Amino acid sequence: MRNRVAFGIGLTTLIFLLVQLGALALVTPFYDGGFQTVEDPSDPTNSLVYIGAILVATAVMLAAFKYDFDWAVRALVVLTSGMLSWYVFSIILPFLPAVAAAVLVAGALVVYPEWYVIDATGIIMGAGAAALFGISFGLLPAVVLLTALAVYDAISVYGTEHMLDLAEGVMDLHIPVVLVIPTTLSYSLLDDDFSSANDVHDDPDAEAPPSPESDGGDPTDDSDEEGVRDAFFIGLGDAVMPTVMIASAAFFLPDAAAPSLGVPGLPILTLPVLTAMVGTFAGLFALLWLVLKGRAHAGLPLLNGGTIGGYLIGAVLSGIPVLTAIGL
Repeated sequence: MRNRVAFGIGLTTLIFLLVQLGALALVTPFYDGGFQTVEDPSDPTNSLVYIGAILVATAVMLAAFKYDFDWAVRALVVLTSGMLSWYVFSIILPFLPAVAAAVLVAGALVVYPEWYVIDATGIIMGAGAAALFGISFGLLPAVVLLTALAVYDAISVYGTEHMLDLAEGVMDLHIPVVLVIPTTLSYSLLDDDFSSANDVHDDPDAEAPPSPESDGGDPTDDSDEEGVRDAFFIGLGDAVMPTVMIASAAFFLPDAAAPSLGVPGLPILTLPVLTAMVGTFAGLFALLWLVLKGRAHAGLPLLNGGTIGGYLIGAVLSGIPVLTAIGL
């Protein structure tokens, strides 16, 4: 049982780390390639526009699930995965190979969406999206974005609970909106009927029919004979949103205020960026502790809070005033 828990935690940690390192590696090439999406990245209203877009997208997806347009959601996500993959591959490959690689990623999601295909795609999408937003959201907009989304996540999980409906809707679409974290290598997403699956945001008091390999109950008890679920699920946004702050800090903090730590291949890694990453993992481990105990919990309050807190600690240790660190 401990080995399976350790495997799941280790895989989650690895995925989050790869998203972060990938975003940091892409920040400068994306900017040089003209991928910045706004004219003034220091404008905090950019965050409000993005939050509005999230609310609209959430409403559209919930409506699609209600009226049996699931296929449209899946098609849109697959198309988006191909586009973000092309952004990433275009940095390291010539045009035609980059297009071919992006088509291969999208095609794999259609033909064989096993858990490792979804997670690999999620890492590519997550790194690309975080880098794009990182160079487009300055320090203040990034702080505003992460804070507002943490509040929204808490409301949507503990209050309206529509995030639970959204998670339930996307679960069987086999798309990289959620990361699949198996606790055993024998797990197959394609064979999972999700009758006992529990997302990070699931309500442990909700009734669920037992699956062939479980007894039903809360996320700790509705598992196999060892008392551990075969897999749990974490929203891709839980990996992307904290990384936006990390990428923003790496790109927008002046070099004189936060000099590079000199890590080979990551010249933009500074102390505030490193402590922001550490803060993310502190929030992640707290979240996983709650998940493994079978408690429903919103992810972004812990993850975003840990990232912002870690970033500010690193900024203060670097001699950067707090107001400067948050873009004021």
